[in-house]
Amino acid sequence: MTAARDHDDDTDQRRGAHAGVGHDAHQHRDGDHDHDSSFLSRAHHAMSEVLGAHSHDSADQVDEALEADEDGRRALVSSLLILAGTAAVQAAVVALSGSVALLGDTLHNVADALTAVPLLIAFRLSRRPATKRYTYGYGRAEDLAGLFVVAMIALSSALAAWEAIDRLVHPRDVTDLWLVAFAALVGFAGNEIVARYRIGVGRRIGSAALVADGLHARTDGFTSLAVLLGAGGVALGWRAADPVIGLVITVAILGVLRSAVRQVGARLMDAVDPALVDQARAAVSGVAGVQEVRELRIRWIGHTLRAEVDATVDPRLTVTEAHDIAHHAETHLLDQVSRLTGATIHLSPTGTHR
Repeated sequence: MTAARDHDDDTDQRRGAHAGVGHDAHQHRDGDHDHDSSFLSRAHHAMSEVLGAHSHDSADQVDEALEADEDGRRALVSSLLILAGTAAVQAAVVALSGSVALLGDTLHNVADALTAVPLLIAFRLSRRPATKRYTYGYGRAEDLAGLFVVAMIALSSALAAWEAIDRLVHPRDVTDLWLVAFAALVGFAGNEIVARYRIGVGRRIGSAALVADGLHARTDGFTSLAVLLGAGGVALGWRAADPVIGLVITVAILGVLRSAVRQVGARLMDAVDPALVDQARAAVSGVAGVQEVRELRIRWIGHTLRAEVDATVDPRLTVTEAHDIAHHAETHLLDQVSRLTGATIHLSPTGTHR
């Protein structure tokens, strides 16, 4: 015996709960109701509580996901404008001083600004509804964009190393050292502001790609410091100061690259914080009627989460009673696990095998 009900809204978000009693199966797939605003979502929730019906908080989760998308795009656009301004100031000083080191730093900043483009595209793609081919939607585009960011960090480290070695082999005179130092400080400040902004927003909305992009901005800030310290060394008469410090900064960039690879690689491997799994397990275990949580899996799709749960219940329950337990478990998960937008709950009679 199978019962199902489906609702669609403008986001085409879906979530489901599946409960089995004996050899019968009850499948509950509940997309988000059509809500015009979070106010209507809260009103619906309150009315459901008054009438004794099930509460559906998926609309709040969808609102949260859409807000995260908007926060991510805002961070990318803002940082792109900041870095564009930084690169413009540095380019003007390059034209006056002829500093090859500052030219390299300017190019790094331009490249860093451009990494916002694939991420903006990925955030846009993630809003597309799921299809028969991409049944989980397009959230993974964000993780693929993270690979591009990692590649750009690697390229930055390679360029920094190349320029440092080239200046060691072919020393160059640099003029207007004070202007070069000023431009280097502008480059460092601009990149550090962008790095903090991207990393902060990325961690808040759960975007590994945005965190990696923030780390990339920080690598270019290190390059700017190399230019500053190099200019100081040249001013003191040590011509090799700039390339030597450039090599040191290259090592620092490799450290940032390692961190970015771990962030993006873990996301591509569906890694989640173990504490998040414990939180989700506790949410399901706390539902009246759930006897054991045999298996619980959570995965990131872009910067949203989906969960799959296998739990057991009393074999004497009716299908309707099992349905209620599955639905309550789903609601608990959506309420208590941040960034979770969908859950599939499978219930089996205690004593049966999977």
